[in-house]
Amino acid sequence: VQLQAFGGGLVQPGGSLRLSCSASGFTRDYFAIGWFRQAPGKEREGVASISSSDGRTYYADSVKGRFTISKDNAKLMVYLQINNLKPEDTAVYYCAAFQSVLQNIVLNGLGNYRMYDYWGRGTQVTVSS
Repeated sequence: VQLQAFGGGLVQPGGSLRLSCSASGFTRDYFAIGWFRQAPGKEREGVASISSSDGRTYYADSVKGRFTISKDNAKLMVYLQINNLKPEDTAVYYCAAFQSVLQNIVLNGLGNYRMYDYWGRGTQVTVSS
């Protein structure tokens, strides 16, 4: 499985940004793709994830209402729309994935970030005036 995140940049507080994740190489029918971020000096944090089969989503409490995850199955792309950006959103953003032959494994594991075992390179998001 290969993943690549892109679309980061420098944004002013209050602005918006859409990150994209291209994915390929899945060998199981069911998979989940999640977005994670890591700020300098902090642990990696899971922010949102989505199931490939039915589009079910999971959000961390810290981003609910400002972050929206979506997918385009035909293009194998996952997007993270971030609105009302804040300086504390500054981080490297990664997309990651896991897959399974069982749909329930994926659906039950959406919010369990230990399940994600495929990782792509990150994209830097900097929120500053």
